[in-house]
Amino acid sequence: MLRDAPIMAIVPAADIEEARRFYEDKLGLQQIDMSTPGNDMAFACGEGTKLYVYEREAGSKADHTVAGWLVEDVGETVERLRGKGVAFEHYDMPRLKTDERGVAELGDARAAWFKDPEGNILSITEIPG
Repeated sequence: MLRDAPIMAIVPAADIEEARRFYEDKLGLQQIDMSTPGNDMAFACGEGTKLYVYEREAGSKADHTVAGWLVEDVGETVERLRGKGVAFEHYDMPRLKTDERGVAELGDARAAWFKDPEGNILSITEIPG
């Protein structure tokens, strides 16, 4: 039933203006009109996907990845985002270790994680082929 339906990531934010600046200025996303209620907003992403950010009094304290982008080159994307002031997470766990840049080798894939101003964990992943 849903296999051909596009998906939209949904992320909460207590400070909606700070979230807007982060997603627009640091990540380069473009806000789109979706007739969102209140101060909520939506951003266009690749291949028709969207990121929806909604205002929530307490924000979120998720300790897992809430949204991720597939990119052609994780290393290049990390450097470009770093240049915009994005800080990458570092992990040293039995099944997940990142290098000094915050990039993890996951078999054939490579990934890196960062947080938005609310502490939501976001990722970029490079899957070859």
